[in-house]
Amino acid sequence: MKFTDSPVIELPVGDGDTVLSLHQNNGSMHVGTSVWPCSLVLVKFVDRWIHTPPETNPYITLLNFQSKRAIELGCGCGVAGMGLYLLGLTDIILTDIAPVMPALKKNLKVNKSILKKNLKYSILYWNNSVQINSMNPPFDFVIAADVVYIEESVPEFVSAMVALLAEDGVVLLGYQIRSPEAHKLFWEMCGEVFEIEKIPHDHLHHEYAYEEADVYLLRKKKKQ
Repeated sequence: MKFTDSPVIELPVGDGDTVLSLHQNNGSMHVGTSVWPCSLVLVKFVDRWIHTPPETNPYITLLNFQSKRAIELGCGCGVAGMGLYLLGLTDIILTDIAPVMPALKKNLKVNKSILKKNLKYSILYWNNSVQINSMNPPFDFVIAADVVYIEESVPEFVSAMVALLAEDGVVLLGYQIRSPEAHKLFWEMCGEVFEIEKIPHDHLHHEYAYEEADVYLLRKKKKQ
C-alpha cells in the first residue's frame, strides 16, 4: 500500500460493499487536509482483527467496542474516525483545529450515505484545557494517526492524551517518523506516562502494511 497524490482515495471497510470515499487536498497549507498512510493502516489493522474468530484473536478484548467512548485527535479528513465508527466504535467524536474543519465536514458529507448518521466533531486545540474539559473526558479510546511531526506540539499532544484517556483506557496510535526531533521527544515523554505496546508488523493488514507505518497501543502506567 503506497501513499497517493490522487484527490480521492477509496478505503474498503468491513464487508466488501462498504467503501469510504476520502477526498484530500494536498495543495493546502494545512497537513490535515491530506490523507496520510497511518490512518489507513490503523483502520485496516482493526478491520483485520475485528473479523478474526476469538480463538485465534489476540486482540479480542481490546477491540470490544461495545459501550465504549472514543475521541480522535488531529482527525484531519476523518479517515480513522469514520473507519472505526463503521467497525463498531460508534460513540466517537472527531477533533482537529479550525482550519481543517472544512475538509472534515466535506468527507463526512460525502460519506453520509455509508455512515448513516452525522458523526460528532469539534474544534480542539491540544493546549486548550477548557476545550479538553468540554469534551467530557475520560474516554475509553483516544485515536490518533500521523500527528507527531512538529517537536513544539509534542508536549501538548501527550498532555491532551493523558487528560482525555481513562485510567484503564487505550490510545490507538498510527505512527510514522516525520521528524527525528519530534520522534525522540515524543517517545521520551510517552515513556514517562504510558506503557507502550508496538503491534508486530505481521499483525497489520497485509494489503495495508505500509513499510514505514506502525500501530502502537498506549496505556496509562499504574500509579504507585
